[in-house]
Amino acid sequence: MKEAWNWIQLAIASGGGVVGWYVGGIDGLIYTLLTFVVVDYVTGLLRAINEKQLSSRIGAKGITKKVLIFLLVGIAHMLDVEVIKGGNVLRDAVIFFYISNEGISLLENAVAIGMPVPEKLKEILQQLHDKKGEQENGN
Repeated sequence: MKEAWNWIQLAIASGGGVVGWYVGGIDGLIYTLLTFVVVDYVTGLLRAINEKQLSSRIGAKGITKKVLIFLLVGIAHMLDVEVIKGGNVLRDAVIFFYISNEGISLLENAVAIGMPVPEKLKEILQQLHDKKGEQENGN
């Protein structure tokens, strides 16, 4: 039994290492993105329950989109490393893009459920969203 547990730990550690390498390291931005992704998914579930529209098909589609976010972060990191040859500019821009999108989405879910949302939080997420739009337009 102990040997099986050791293999399980090895597999989990190896998987974590590969994911960390792929997304350019597990840093504060990745933790923030992960938090926003999870909270958005949970608030989406709560909203669906509240509106009596819970669907496993829609839930699976949501999980697929969340996984794709991290795949795109990894692609951006690979472009930074292999094409741009340095820095994390593209990776960080992609992460900021998805943090702002997930943040706005979770606020929409909270409002739909009937929760008041602090105005300052709305402003900060909107500023991040606007900044992201400026970067996409080359300004």
